[in-house]
Amino acid sequence: MPPKTIHLIRHAQGYHNLTTANHALPDPLLTPFGESQCRTLSTHFPFPAPSSPTTTPSLLLAASPLKRTLSTALLVFSPLLASHPTLRILALPEAQETSDLPCDTGSTHAELLQEFANQPVDLSLVAAAGDSWNRKVGKWSPHAEAVAQRAREVREWVWDRGEEVVALVTHGGFLHYLTEDWSGANKFQGTGWANTEFRTFTFASESPSPSYSIVESSASRRRRSGSEKPLTEAEQRNLKRSAEVQSEKNKKDSKKDDTKKGLFAFSKLRASASARDFVGGY
Repeated sequence: MPPKTIHLIRHAQGYHNLTTANHALPDPLLTPFGESQCRTLSTHFPFPAPSSPTTTPSLLLAASPLKRTLSTALLVFSPLLASHPTLRILALPEAQETSDLPCDTGSTHAELLQEFANQPVDLSLVAAAGDSWNRKVGKWSPHAEAVAQRAREVREWVWDRGEEVVALVTHGGFLHYLTEDWSGANKFQGTGWANTEFRTFTFASESPSPSYSIVESSASRRRRSGSEKPLTEAEQRNLKRSAEVQSEKNKKDSKKDDTKKGLFAFSKLRASASARDFVGGY
């Protein structure tokens, strides 16, 4: 099997990112600023070139089935989708966010069909998951062990795919489990990934089972941190423990804040959607 290139992307700014009170918003949409972030990324994302103008590149486009990730994918990949009309964005339930907050809980299959009608989105895996994937129980639980297992399943799923290049839009919290890289994860925001940040990975081994671990490319590390040196295993373990403790605290604080403050009106949100308003979210 040829080496796979895996581009991982955090979604653009959503309304839940403006304030912790908005973590009570169910499956929120992107802000206008978030939409502009997508258009910016679209201008410099490393789209793979097809072998000829009429050939579809060996590429898989995938996203978590939440509205903000699907919308991010549609906007970022719009040039490729326009030039290759057979391409679809495959919604992958296993790539959903880690918490059980309303903002991190997906809509039903029927709601997604309505929201993305006439868009190049493939919801077949959401339909196959039935009504369990957005209930946050069992396999979909927010507990660390369940999330880590989901992340491993995503890595194995990517390995088993035939495409040479995979681009997956997912969430800041889940990305730490998926990459097993915990740098920056104990920030108040719950992630070391900025909105629409992308990093590039390959599999760590030609025989990756059972963990299917991935490693960030040197060029990707230089692009984001100026250094090619990855963290040691001991450093990653310590950061993971710290991040999981901080994540649980953030979730509890969000739920308390929801009770005290309620939801902001959307009219106020649209007036204040800017990069300076980023407070948290996943």
